[in-house]
Amino acid sequence: MADDKKEKKTKKPAAKKAKAKNAPAKKTKAAAKKPPKKEQAKAQGAAGGSGREAEQPPGDKPRGRSQSRSDSSGAGRGAKPAPLVVRASSRYVRIAPRKARLVADQVRGLQIDRARSLLQFSPRGAARDIRKLIDSAAANAENNHDLVADEMRVAEITVDEGPTLRRYRPRALGRATPINKRTSHIAVALSPEEEI
Repeated sequence: MADDKKEKKTKKPAAKKAKAKNAPAKKTKAAAKKPPKKEQAKAQGAAGGSGREAEQPPGDKPRGRSQSRSDSSGAGRGAKPAPLVVRASSRYVRIAPRKARLVADQVRGLQIDRARSLLQFSPRGAARDIRKLIDSAAANAENNHDLVADEMRVAEITVDEGPTLRRYRPRALGRATPINKRTSHIAVALSPEEEI
């Protein structure tokens, strides 16, 4: 019986070796039957295969996502240069962004003189900060880019939320209630008015 166990142990590894020798031979036969994927693609292209390439006329480049984005941005030949934009920003302004956005929406897209007059007579507290920021952007346009400030318009104005100052107020029975003092980051971009 001991001899039978030894024979079984020696037979198993021999059987595994035989299977391992036969397996690579099968793979090579299968690889010889099928051509690689690149050759298949070339064969389909030569035979006028199906897909997006067949629909496009010859000579046109296939349009992917990346190419359509670059076309829309106007980076190609013959595209108009991007208009000059003068920026100014004010950070950590002590006003809630929700209140500042109400004023920012009123002046967005206006000519600079109209925006200044609207902000001068606005009863809202954010109007003073936004007016100072527009004046700063106009001064940047005159000093840094040699532009006439009166011929500019408010192309963009954004109000983002800044950090919140957390304070507490004492209340009855030893309680404390939070007071959130919100801050804003305001950014303005002026551009020259387009002549019609």
